[in-house]
Amino acid sequence: SWRVNAGIASNAKALGGWETLDCELRGHTLGHVLSGLSLMYASTGEPAYKLRGDSLVNALAQCQDILKQDGYLSAFPQYFIDRCIAGQPVWAPWYTLHKVLAGLVDMYVYTENKKALEIAVKMSSWAYQKLSPLTPEQLTTMKRNEFGGMEETCYNLYAITGNIADKKLAEMFRDDVIMTPLLHHEDKLAKLHANTQIPKITGEARGYEFTGNKDQREIAEFFFKTVNDHHTYVIGGNSDDEHFFEADKLSLHMSARTTETCNTYNMLKLARHLFSWNPDVKYADYYERALYNHILAAQDPETGMASYFMPFKPGLFKVYSTPTNSFWCCVGTAFESNAKFAEAIYYHDDNSIFVNLFIPSELNWKNKGVTITQQTKYPEESSVQFSIDKTNGQNFPINIRYPGWCKDGAMVKVNGKSIAIREQPGSYIKLERKWKQGDKIEVNFPMSLSLVSTNDNASKSAIVYGPIVLAGEMGTEGLSQPVPYAGDANDFNNYSIPDGLITSLNTKSRDIKGWLKRVNGKELIFKTSAVSPRDVTLIPYYKLHGERYVIYWDIQ
Repeated sequence: SWRVNAGIASNAKALGGWETLDCELRGHTLGHVLSGLSLMYASTGEPAYKLRGDSLVNALAQCQDILKQDGYLSAFPQYFIDRCIAGQPVWAPWYTLHKVLAGLVDMYVYTENKKALEIAVKMSSWAYQKLSPLTPEQLTTMKRNEFGGMEETCYNLYAITGNIADKKLAEMFRDDVIMTPLLHHEDKLAKLHANTQIPKITGEARGYEFTGNKDQREIAEFFFKTVNDHHTYVIGGNSDDEHFFEADKLSLHMSARTTETCNTYNMLKLARHLFSWNPDVKYADYYERALYNHILAAQDPETGMASYFMPFKPGLFKVYSTPTNSFWCCVGTAFESNAKFAEAIYYHDDNSIFVNLFIPSELNWKNKGVTITQQTKYPEESSVQFSIDKTNGQNFPINIRYPGWCKDGAMVKVNGKSIAIREQPGSYIKLERKWKQGDKIEVNFPMSLSLVSTNDNASKSAIVYGPIVLAGEMGTEGLSQPVPYAGDANDFNNYSIPDGLITSLNTKSRDIKGWLKRVNGKELIFKTSAVSPRDVTLIPYYKLHGERYVIYWDIQ
């Protein structure tokens, strides 16, 4: 589609879904692919990722040169932008350009591809010249159309170039219609398209990091708190049919189209900004919850295909994209999400390390000459081991997240000796000493079962084990294939649900430990006892694929 738009001959077969030659959103996926390749190269150092990214950058440079439109580059003609500015119907051209611009910036930042930066600079220059003559009223009209994270990415480009025009371009995409209520701590999110708004807030967060404007920080923090406390399901996702609804009405929105995956991808980006300003465990706890229970759950481990929604209507199932005929927005963000599982495990300030996620990994803090290896089978097991492989010989703190869900108390050993823990769940366990090569830290976070009810209905509850959401296995009756794939995310919306599906658990107010037991100590498999017509097996939602399930139960 890029070559076709530039008038370059191509014998390739066009992709389907949202990348067809007649889809107005065509081109968005390529930006995510560039970001994904960049992130994989940064994580692994594997040359194949950079070589593929370089090849795509070279192809884009050719398209931009042949177009000869002052730096404009897209898979669709420039008059799509003119329609957007005029307030005429068109499917989100700035959204698509944002993805490409962001991918090019990532190629420069993570792989040092200078040509990618040159293309991005030309695109930004074109956009600035295009929008500078517009009146505030024209810009407001234009911004009624979804424009993704243009504000954030233009700020990111400004960080590299220092060109004030990039900063001004970012500010052109600031949406005061959304920001003003948030600044006044008003939740007016109901009925708004959720994923249109979240990237705007990330743009404000990035802007704050340049301007120091406290209003931008206030907006970002209030938005995150509001969405997390009043609009978020147990897996860390939000929205029904892509839209926010009234605060604290989750129990009324258990449909086939709950929790768009793109939303969570963007909420995780916002959480990272907020944590960097204020290292509060609440941001890290959210990150863990959403990473395991939504992002990880949204990908089919056999094929790599991605889910658009996580259906919460009892008895439904995950629907995945196809290799060449889907390319929904959530397929695009999946290229990135599944390339950055190494992200957000560790943070640092001037003198100390923060451990936020418990994922097997190696930390190389080059500036301090410190290397730490983390080993764990978390969350299947609750223990985590750290070894100090290299140290600078100085005294420094290691702050290990003490999850808010860990109500049974953590245990810590340093070189085999138990350490008294004074901190409480929802804080950081601070271990400070002069670390030596070969030092060992072992931390154990006992996990327990609990019910997480919706804010508006105490009887509508999900079951979690530590941070992990458990889903009840409901079989494959009526499914024509083991794992449903779709060219369109709506294909299975009205699929019939078998009669006799268990959606209620008659617990008689007993403690959950009395009616739900772990099957063995090696896997997270649980089984109910005497609370339903037949016992139900529950497993982590991120491991459940190819069958029907229940997450939210009617607890009696």
